[in-house]
Amino acid sequence: MPIGGKALDRLLSRAGLCSREAARAAIAAGRVHVNDRLVVDPDQWADIAHDRVLFDGQALLPRPREVWALHKPIGYVTTTDDEHGRATVCSLLPADRPWLAPIGRLDLDSSGLLLFTNDTHFAALLMDPASKLPKVYEARCKGHLPSDALDRLRNGVWLHEHFTLPAAVEPIDADARTTRLRITLVEGRNRQIRRMLKVVGSRVNTLHRLRIGPLALGDLPVGACRRLDDAEVASLGAAADALRPTDMRSH
Repeated sequence: MPIGGKALDRLLSRAGLCSREAARAAIAAGRVHVNDRLVVDPDQWADIAHDRVLFDGQALLPRPREVWALHKPIGYVTTTDDEHGRATVCSLLPADRPWLAPIGRLDLDSSGLLLFTNDTHFAALLMDPASKLPKVYEARCKGHLPSDALDRLRNGVWLHEHFTLPAAVEPIDADARTTRLRITLVEGRNRQIRRMLKVVGSRVNTLHRLRIGPLALGDLPVGACRRLDDAEVASLGAAADALRPTDMRSH
């Protein structure tokens, strides 16, 4: 299996040529060659960084890296397809975009900054637990949280398998029924903030992501997206790489 390769049907669909179903039919019909050899098996792996792949005689070329930011609204699931028919975050991206996949996730009831890319290696760098790339959230939670509860959130709470890593937790404001917090995490467990607040006797009413590393959501409207420029992409990559242990950094 080539490093970084994909099954041919996925390779064609991610190149934006057709759906995977249509790609499988095209491959079976003899329209694809790999390294000058006819291939009719859609499950054969190839890597366009190393293999010459022709579709109807035209070469598939590596696409340049693209990274996009979306202001995710509440009510969208972070997936490309949903078996329950729910609205997905990919439906908010431009129809003429290249293939893009979410980097990480925000759950159905959360909003804010969500990133996408067509570069799986870049996505892996940003999601690598070793990088501890900080992510900043604003949470409105139930009730008034006393100082000992805030300290527990800062120092780490037990989530079944082990303690959470230390987190920055700053109270913003509070009323008789709720407290608003700014929380910075350096890890990304499933529904982590919701689970952390539950441990200290509260619950999340709203959760919004403001920042990933050096990149802020800013004034991007709800439901809107934009392609990051080269400087922003470089800044994200450098921040993630710099936070990893020395022996794991890119050279």
